[in-house]
Amino acid sequence: MTRSASRTRRTGRMLQVAGVGAAALLALSACSSDSDSSTKSDSTKSGSSAKSDKPSGTVTVFAAASLKESFTTLGKDFEKAHPGTKVTFNFGGSDTLAAGITGGAPADVFAAASPKTMAIVTDKSDAVGTPAVFVRNQLEIATLPGNPDKVASLKDLTKSGLKVVLCDKTVPCGAAAQKALDASSLKLTPVSYEQDVKSALTKVELKEADAAVVYKTDVNAAGDKVEGVEFPESAKAINDYPIVLLKDAPNAAAAKEFIALVQSPEGQKVLTAAGFLQP
Repeated sequence: MTRSASRTRRTGRMLQVAGVGAAALLALSACSSDSDSSTKSDSTKSGSSAKSDKPSGTVTVFAAASLKESFTTLGKDFEKAHPGTKVTFNFGGSDTLAAGITGGAPADVFAAASPKTMAIVTDKSDAVGTPAVFVRNQLEIATLPGNPDKVASLKDLTKSGLKVVLCDKTVPCGAAAQKALDASSLKLTPVSYEQDVKSALTKVELKEADAAVVYKTDVNAAGDKVEGVEFPESAKAINDYPIVLLKDAPNAAAAKEFIALVQSPEGQKVLTAAGFLQP
């Protein structure tokens, strides 16, 4: 073999090795590119998922009238903590609200003033999971400012000529008042039965009634418009307040976050400041 032929053969082998190396590098580069692409894709999906998990949109809450002040505050706190959300409320008698929910009214959350009215919803399977008691409430007598009729007890409400207002017996505050009256063996004939506790309180605020049996929280919320009178029988008629996510909630994700706020230490602080008792 000539030196020229030998050099030609060695050159061929070197080119062959170089070609194999280049191919290997190309393959590694392709794998790396695919891996980066996959990582970026996964990261994008993860970021998208995280973003979608943030509460957004409107949360509709049906809540007992006695929760108006504290829940309005919590609604504002929720909107501040979750930009892009809005909390709307429907406050009223728990029995009326429950009837609306079972009748198909669109709502995300129901907060009732008694387990009995909550049962109207759960018995129709219109709730998700088991309702949780988040606060309790106690009755108090609301009188005109300065208590001109000298009301000092539940028995005093039976005085002749005294205009007294009660919540309807189908409403939690009315059922609790009746329970307290029964415990004291007292009979009381009010000048009117109101469909929610705020309506009963308003009668006194407008001086259309001399006294009303309402919740301690409502007396607190009224400020100097009324005067509160505690009575021992109220301890036998304390109402538990349950809250639950509704089955057909239009915005279940945000609704769960609102319920979590209500049950959180921050939410409980707002509620107890309003006069509610911890569960």
